[in-house]
Amino acid sequence: MKHSAFKFIIGFWFFWFGTVGLLAQTQNDTLRVGIFKQVPFVTEVTDLSFSGLSIDLWEGIALKKNVPFRYVEYSDAIGVIRALDYNDIDLAINPMKNNAGRMQKFEVSQPFHISSLGIAITSSSQSQFQIFVNNFFSRDFLNIVILLLLILLSFGTILWFVERRSNRYQFRPGILGLFDGLWWAAVTMTTVGYGDKAPKTHLGKTIAIIWMFTAVIIISSFTATIASTLTVNSLEGEINSLEELKNVEQVGVVGASSGSDFLQLNNFTNIKPYRSPQEALFALSKKEINAIVHDRTTMHHLIQNLQIQESVQLLPLSFEEGYQSFMMPKNHEFFDEINQEVIFQIQQDSWAELLNTYGL
Repeated sequence: MKHSAFKFIIGFWFFWFGTVGLLAQTQNDTLRVGIFKQVPFVTEVTDLSFSGLSIDLWEGIALKKNVPFRYVEYSDAIGVIRALDYNDIDLAINPMKNNAGRMQKFEVSQPFHISSLGIAITSSSQSQFQIFVNNFFSRDFLNIVILLLLILLSFGTILWFVERRSNRYQFRPGILGLFDGLWWAAVTMTTVGYGDKAPKTHLGKTIAIIWMFTAVIIISSFTATIASTLTVNSLEGEINSLEELKNVEQVGVVGASSGSDFLQLNNFTNIKPYRSPQEALFALSKKEINAIVHDRTTMHHLIQNLQIQESVQLLPLSFEEGYQSFMMPKNHEFFDEINQEVIFQIQQDSWAELLNTYGL
């Protein structure tokens, strides 16, 4: 009886640890594939399935090599990079941008996509003349004109008050004298110099000198401000450099993206972050922001799919062109095999058809 019980315990012990070992071996053989939503490369179809260029490329490789795997979803690229760093995943299949630091830290496959940062702005169906007329009658332009008149009236009134007794013929008494002061201030500021109004007293001449130098500064500032106000909308489609992009009021970016990093590196202060490119594009279509800097391919795909071509346009200007690849932890045992298969897949005619399917 004791001998039978001992055999049972020994048999159960071997069965238990053999089962645990088999499960552990099965889990070790199943690749953990890190992904995050990034159209058109990774798009969620249901809670358990995904589609996109990266998904099709990887699943073709996994099927050919008979590699068991499971997807591990993250919110953004930073989460995936951190998981690679801590060996929480075996492979990242979103197109991850190559750089020297990542190539030293991870195994980087043959590039399968060339990326760049693009700029999207709001479209305008109005002609330049319509834009100018609308801005001419805008509240901003009216405020500038009112402020200018107040400054002219202030200096004109001061000079009239000083000259009204000693120079009664040029600066008449009463309300007409205030108009004389306004006229003098306007003529002096614009350097027209009719000479029909001029101060005669020493104090009046002193005020005139102060006004002349002040007017030079004011007219320069007001000219630039008025020109900017009248042409701000027409300049939206003429962003040709980073410096011009810095002049717009707000530039939308996706938080923790390459676009956000690029703008911060170039000392942009007019940045407004969003959680996703879709959210940023909708804000742009409603003119809540002036431009977006993000992955060019992603924005092109979303603008078409969201059907916002009439309100949003992608400029031909691009920055930060770079190669994008699969990535694995350093010295991963399956890297060479997977990398060779990536090279093989992107050299096939079917790859060009797949790119065309996703509009790439």
